[in-house]
Amino acid sequence: MGPPGSGKGTRAKIIGKMYDIPVITTGDMLREAVSEGTELGKQAEGYMKKGELVRDDIVIGIVEERMGKSDLDRGFILDGFPRSVRQAEALDRILNKLETMIDTVLYIDAKPETILERLSLRRSCSNCGAIYHLIYKPPENEGACNECGGELFHRDDDREEIILHRFEVYEKQTYPILERYENRGKVQRMDGEINIDEISDEVERILGPP
Repeated sequence: MGPPGSGKGTRAKIIGKMYDIPVITTGDMLREAVSEGTELGKQAEGYMKKGELVRDDIVIGIVEERMGKSDLDRGFILDGFPRSVRQAEALDRILNKLETMIDTVLYIDAKPETILERLSLRRSCSNCGAIYHLIYKPPENEGACNECGGELFHRDDDREEIILHRFEVYEKQTYPILERYENRGKVQRMDGEINIDEISDEVERILGPP
């Protein structure tokens, strides 16, 4: 958990690789649905362009379908879910049905000014989804992905006016979930300001060795 642009996706990928468990990223699944023009994608697209949270029933549906697959037997990471109290309640229901539970909620602290710079200068690969930053992680060739050569683009929800609105949405709808998990003693806080090469050590300090 954490504000938009705090580094949730980066940390989720690192943790998934370290502990060899799947990462369930709702944002990626929704963007894929939009790109493919599916019915779900059409419903989600309008919300995403305005920086609004996608309607709960859409998100819950894709997460529940994903969590029913057998590759999650050894564990999983949720990135971008839950983002509302209703989603958190749905997650409890899904976990009860699967006879499992959340071990740890990682909350990433980052200053608003850091996040604004991080997101406004972020670029994404239209092909493989790789993420770049024009200052801190620029591509080797301007406008092209290092990994696959795909075209880099500036996501609509990474523009400054949308970012500021996303902060407001986060404070109103998502932050209350943190209190829910804090009351259960599940929350561990991570520093969202550290360099990417320091993340693995911090993860291991919190979660233990892989």
